[in-house]
Amino acid sequence: MLRRVTVENYALIDSLEIEFSEGLNIITGETGAGKSLLLGALSVILGGKADASVLRDKTRPCVIEAEFGIAGFGLEEAFRNLDLDYADDTVVRRVINPAGKSRAYVNELPVTLAALREIGSRLVDIHSQHQTLLLGSNKFQTDLVDSVAGQDALLAGYRERYERLRRIARELEDLREAARNSRSEEEYLRFQAEQLRGANLREGEQAELEQLQNELAHAAEIREAMGLSEGLLTEDENGVLSRLKNVEQLLRRTEAVFPKSGELAERVRSVAYELKDIAGELGSEAERVDVDPARLEKTEARLDLLYSLQQKHRVTDADALVAVRDEIEAKLAGLESFDARIGELEKEAAAVRREAVEEARKISAGRKAAVPGIETYVRETTASLGMPSVRFRVEIEPAPELTPTGADRIRFLFTANRNMPLQPVEQIASGGEMSRLMLCLKSLTARHRQLPAVIFDEIDTGISGEIADRMGQIIHALSARMQVINITHLPQVAGKGKNHYYVYKEETEDATNTRIRKLTPEERVQEIAKMLSGSDVTQAAVEQARVLIRE
Repeated sequence: MLRRVTVENYALIDSLEIEFSEGLNIITGETGAGKSLLLGALSVILGGKADASVLRDKTRPCVIEAEFGIAGFGLEEAFRNLDLDYADDTVVRRVINPAGKSRAYVNELPVTLAALREIGSRLVDIHSQHQTLLLGSNKFQTDLVDSVAGQDALLAGYRERYERLRRIARELEDLREAARNSRSEEEYLRFQAEQLRGANLREGEQAELEQLQNELAHAAEIREAMGLSEGLLTEDENGVLSRLKNVEQLLRRTEAVFPKSGELAERVRSVAYELKDIAGELGSEAERVDVDPARLEKTEARLDLLYSLQQKHRVTDADALVAVRDEIEAKLAGLESFDARIGELEKEAAAVRREAVEEARKISAGRKAAVPGIETYVRETTASLGMPSVRFRVEIEPAPELTPTGADRIRFLFTANRNMPLQPVEQIASGGEMSRLMLCLKSLTARHRQLPAVIFDEIDTGISGEIADRMGQIIHALSARMQVINITHLPQVAGKGKNHYYVYKEETEDATNTRIRKLTPEERVQEIAKMLSGSDVTQAAVEQARVLIRE
């Protein structure tokens, strides 16, 4: 059950705290007093839309908190699936900052908005006035039949397979599209691959060829430079080596009287050895360098091929061409793998579809088995609410394909008049009929679904007199199974409550605030009497109020 709600800085609510009890809790108040604000705050705490527009004071955050007693409702697994700590006394909090961003917490642990909505749907069912229009939605109708059929585990298994089937279908579509795109350029890719393979590319080749080209192009100059250099070093009388030998001999003459001469002579001798080695290498290189026009032409042709391929593939060197070649080869290999992967996924999809179809068949059978009970309950209950001629049928037809909820298309057909044909409920039911029908269906689901609390926001719109009293009886009977919080304008319904809360506006010179307080027994009598007779409360209205409360 919903035990406590605190609201700070929300619309006309500066600060509000309210505690509810089990059974039927009635909320009344004048039009515009702020009953809808309380419902809006509860919607926010359950994951509803919230932004900075709800802030009363734009400089501070809005904080909404609710405490629930959920022992015995079997919610442990739901908490576990969301990685939340379960507690019999669970606290849910939502904070909206002045920038419009919100944060949510369950038992002090931060949660995503999706997780908050999931938990919220297990804690409270809020029925606001506009939700009566949802009576005609396929989702509402399907959910109601499923709640009566009681096959949550089967539906959960089906949804898992359905989502898996959708994931496979998306992957298959992506693969097929990629295969189509790749095959459209396959011929060109193969041409490129053959051209690059034929080039016999290897890393580092371009730098070697460019060096060789320079050498071959200047071979004559290189040979001449090498030969002249060797001659300058080795000439018999005027060569550098001959002169260095003379220097060494001169230094040796004074070595006995001047030791430093010996050291210098050794150094000259070392230099001479090095230059002699250089002279030998110069000679060898001069012989190696060959003026070979044919070889130069071949080298330049190879470089021209590499440069042409680089330009074609928009890269800067031959090493990058190697990477391009490998990438094209990988694409071609991928084309071959597409078919294999597509085949695997098609087999997997077929297997998952068979499982999903079988589960959908079982779900459909369960729904059809639940239909007679739903139809009988609605006819009997609406009859007690002043619609004795109601005909109501749940139509289940095969859907053209699998859907997130199975393989059925469900429609509620309705007529309140004996001689009128059945039509989709949203097309024919009046406002008062919709309210009564919705209450019937809500009370039916409450019999089959464990839920800590349900909140009705003027579900009795368009009802009065004896029918209002009967509607109050149904709501009161519902409160024996679960906590009910009912916002109403009908005294016949208000009189059925266990606790009665009054919403009102408090105006000061500075601001207008929405307040709520629990009425004492006597205040409750006066409030219901006012609902009966207006602002001028008569003694007869007071007596009638006491009668309504005692009933």
